[in-house]
Amino acid sequence: MMKAAPSASPYRLAYALVLLGLWSPLAQAETASEPDELPALAAASHQASVVGVSSGGYMATQLAVAWPERFSGVGVLAAGPWSCAQGALSLALNQCMMTRRGAPSLAELDKRYQHYLALEQVGSPAALGKLRAYFWHGEKDEVVAPLLGDLLAEQWQQWLASPEQLHVARSDNAGHGWPVRLSNDATSAAHEWGDCQQGGGNHLLACDDDIAGQMLEWLYPDRQAIRADGQRDEQGGELTTFDQSTFAAKGIADTGYVFIPAGCEAGGCPVTLALHGCQMSAEVIGDAFVRYSGLNEWAATHQQIVLYPQAESSMANPQGCWDWWGFAESTWQLSPLHDTREGTQIGALMGMLDRLEAEPK
Repeated sequence: MMKAAPSASPYRLAYALVLLGLWSPLAQAETASEPDELPALAAASHQASVVGVSSGGYMATQLAVAWPERFSGVGVLAAGPWSCAQGALSLALNQCMMTRRGAPSLAELDKRYQHYLALEQVGSPAALGKLRAYFWHGEKDEVVAPLLGDLLAEQWQQWLASPEQLHVARSDNAGHGWPVRLSNDATSAAHEWGDCQQGGGNHLLACDDDIAGQMLEWLYPDRQAIRADGQRDEQGGELTTFDQSTFAAKGIADTGYVFIPAGCEAGGCPVTLALHGCQMSAEVIGDAFVRYSGLNEWAATHQQIVLYPQAESSMANPQGCWDWWGFAESTWQLSPLHDTREGTQIGALMGMLDRLEAEPK
């Protein structure tokens, strides 16, 4: 995920080099074979959710605001309010991670939303107001200030029809990343696991906290487990790669992942789009996030498809972030539309959802 410059000078130097594109800690993920096309699975429409961490959290809100009628819920970990960067990398770094320029103005962001609404570049307020939302932040987060998580919740309280649709969670001793409860076989050959405050090399926080399960339980309160004993079993499905080149867009890798529980080939299963943070793609940490986030276990038990799109690094985006400040749009645009229905990456991600929800030929 996008890293703020820590106070220690070695980390500050590494951070500066990454931003300048002069150094990138990439580890190429191994692939056993050429990925297949993303299958059409007749997934349940209007029941999809989008969740993400850090840059993926910012992108999750962009998708939900642009196409609220296509989703039933949104989950955000360790990120700030929708459209916080407003198309400017300087704001992304100085107001949407740390707050060196002060906190972002929700009134200003609302003007941006109203402008998009008038141009029909985002969905209707009525559709947005129906969503369920789950927001989490670690109080020890030194990358995205916890204050930004508070502003995210305040922003969405203005949009949701009822406060009962929003769940805000905080972890006192957690840092920046995706908290997980590790199973006995959770290993990562190339990256060490960190503790609850430092996510090691893969930004997964070993907090012994099943945030993924709690989040999906909130987003799908009426979805019943298919196992009578309620036990979760990640073996009840298949995690495979798929060809993302069909959905070509700047900043999106050639290969993504999808978890398909047993029985979902017959159709009717909802989809959760799960968006990694910066430095969390398979290009960098292999399959650590897609395998150990905790989403697959809940999905297998509740017959929920999980789509793990993958971003890629570039000179414009050396940390492999999702586009939450406008780098993937045309350079001639004075105001990039990355956070609207016309956004390049938003179009690609919605295309993937369209494919999963399509009827098999």
